[in-house]
Amino acid sequence: MDLNLGKCCGSRSSKKESWRSVLLLAYQSLGVVYGDLSISPLYVFKSTFAEDIQHSETNEEIYGVMSFVFWTLTLVPLLKYVFIVLRADDNGEGGTFALYSLICRHVKVSLLPNRQVSDEALSTYKLEHPPEKNHDSCVKRYLEKHKWLHTALLLLVLLGTCMVIGDGLLTPAISVFSAVSGLELNMSKEHHQYAVIPITCFILVCLFSLQHFGTHRVGFVFAPIVLTWLLCISGIGLYNIIQWNPHIYKALSPTYMFMFLRKTRVSGWMSLGGILLCITGAEAMFADLGHFNYAAIQIAFTFLVYPALILAYMGQAAYLSCHHHSAHAIGFYVSVPKCLHWPVLAVAILASVVGSQAIISGTFSIINQSQSLGCFPRVKVIHTSDKIHGQIYIPEINWMLMILCIAVTIGFRDVKHLGNASGLAVMAVMLVTTCLTSLVIVLCWHKPPILALAFLLFFGSIELLYFSASLTKFREGAWLPILLSLIFMIIMFVWHYTTIKKYEFDLQNKVSLEWLLALGPSLGITRVPGIGLVFTDLTSGIPANFSRFVTNLPAFHRVLVFVCVKSVPVPFVPPAERYLVGRVGPVDHRSYRCIVRYGYRDVHQDVDSFETELVSKLADFIRYDWHKRTQQEDDNARSVHSNESSSESRLAVIGTVAYEIEDNLQPESVSIGFSTVESMEDVIQMAEAAPTATIKRVRFALEENSYEDEGSSSSAEAEAELRSELRDLLAAQEAGTAFILGHSHVKAKQGSSVMKRLAVNFGYNFLRRNCRGADVALKVPPVSLLEVGMVYVV
Repeated sequence: MDLNLGKCCGSRSSKKESWRSVLLLAYQSLGVVYGDLSISPLYVFKSTFAEDIQHSETNEEIYGVMSFVFWTLTLVPLLKYVFIVLRADDNGEGGTFALYSLICRHVKVSLLPNRQVSDEALSTYKLEHPPEKNHDSCVKRYLEKHKWLHTALLLLVLLGTCMVIGDGLLTPAISVFSAVSGLELNMSKEHHQYAVIPITCFILVCLFSLQHFGTHRVGFVFAPIVLTWLLCISGIGLYNIIQWNPHIYKALSPTYMFMFLRKTRVSGWMSLGGILLCITGAEAMFADLGHFNYAAIQIAFTFLVYPALILAYMGQAAYLSCHHHSAHAIGFYVSVPKCLHWPVLAVAILASVVGSQAIISGTFSIINQSQSLGCFPRVKVIHTSDKIHGQIYIPEINWMLMILCIAVTIGFRDVKHLGNASGLAVMAVMLVTTCLTSLVIVLCWHKPPILALAFLLFFGSIELLYFSASLTKFREGAWLPILLSLIFMIIMFVWHYTTIKKYEFDLQNKVSLEWLLALGPSLGITRVPGIGLVFTDLTSGIPANFSRFVTNLPAFHRVLVFVCVKSVPVPFVPPAERYLVGRVGPVDHRSYRCIVRYGYRDVHQDVDSFETELVSKLADFIRYDWHKRTQQEDDNARSVHSNESSSESRLAVIGTVAYEIEDNLQPESVSIGFSTVESMEDVIQMAEAAPTATIKRVRFALEENSYEDEGSSSSAEAEAELRSELRDLLAAQEAGTAFILGHSHVKAKQGSSVMKRLAVNFGYNFLRRNCRGADVALKVPPVSLLEVGMVYVV
């Protein structure tokens, strides 16, 4: 009985701890996730009643708007996101690219180059069902059969990404401008005109100037600010309900929506472009899922954010229903009691800064993901926190956003135009999420297609209604996100298209291994001390840029490593599974291949740590390979390696457990209009974990006792060869490392279409010249850099 009682008490205490951690995460999520959504009461009513409809004595308009706000908040953020979309996570990550990578892992629709079937052996590359149990739905077959749908799906994802970037530009402008607009009640119209714009611009400049410090520096105050703001607006809302109209709850009836549309007709439909602003920031719940968890975000929204927002909107509606004379000044601040005006104004400005910070950080994050998947030109990514994953800063994007944000604020000068622009961007992102989630329901969750169709039609029709209302404001601000998205989509698609074409060129012009093995003193080729890291996108074969390098400079390093840094459609790659290492040619050639795999949210290493870890992994591989060879010799299996002198050996995953990958099949092409490999069998041989396989970092000490763990069956000759190879690696590391990268110029083939020549010859080369080079992206020191000029004809 005592034992059972102890177990019961232990389980209760662990449950208490887990609930404490969930509640702590829910509290922290207020500052990161809900900053944008919580400040929407500042501008929803003001934007809705800006022009299209008027507040009348019958209160039908205010009741109808209140009903629309309530049901929009209930159906989209609460029902769609909290209870459905948040479950479509990719190993705990959310956002547009998370949905896309989830679909790509279940259906062969990815356009990423250098794909390997061995990537499916990653622990994070998990499917809902094992491959033999997957449901081969008609939707899956149709998507895989029609190649143009692969491009259409990528364009849909890029559209959502571009709209998020546009939202990152517009949200700080409308949030800060709306908060500062509270000064109009205490200033004359003349002074107000000349005060709000400069103050808004000053706050925006300060906001963007502080980005390089990182969110974590001031993040500890974000949650209290948003919590104070939510308590403030809910308390004011409750006061207004009790003071002015306790029967405002009747406006929650959907009947008022139909009465509103029946009375206002086209004007009422056009005013929906202002009502949809009540859900700005709802997408952040899904995009920032990786920083928290499903339970924390669900609890925070359901039990705090949602009730607080409903009370705030009901309070404004209650006040306006009894103050028809203030129709010319409808807004948040008119419903705030005068004694609280200045404190509320201060909290509102702080909350708007927090909300802006969240969307700016999200913009940095999605651009980094786009860059990782080859869909965005190279930019400098600075990681501002060693402890908090995902806290990044991109200088070029930051200053570009600041300039555009200030220009938009000065150009539009009012909430109406800013709201029209922001509303279109928000609704476009939600439409993309709805389309991708409906595919996830069928392809990943294996639900009946009718269920996915019902999800698409129900939520898609709601969002299309709002989207169509936003489009009617095209000339009044809605043109801006469309123009920005068009520019960014052209940039991203041109970069992605040409990157794939370059990969195809490399694939078709790679050099055979026999050519590399034939290089020697008889041809005037010398081997110089040091390690040569040849960076390439190829996962097999010898890249053409290396042959060009040897042709112009007849020498290469004593230890040669062909390095492929590639992205896989998963958010994270565990460090123990990151490195795939194998030999290129015979043992005495001292040539290796190393494939370094990153997820789209992984932090790329600095050059110093990368170089050290790469050499460590090579040493681990050498020890593991000799241990395996010795075992096979003891088992009379010498014939297995008799052909390795003329071919590449199998790649081995070097981590906490070593195992081999046989992955010799290579996709011939991955671009639009070319055939791709539809099915490949991936043979994964799990070797018994050797004692040395558990060592992550190898010390190059050459004492006798260093090799006692290699196994008693190792012969003296094999041990001497092992020591010799490790000694060569140590000597090469001490001699120095050279990074050999290709410096490419791309031009279209003769006879290409005008659009292709414009995209490749001018568009891509302009972006390549004016963006960061591969050496800057990899943080290669100039003294160690060797660039090989290459002309790509694609």
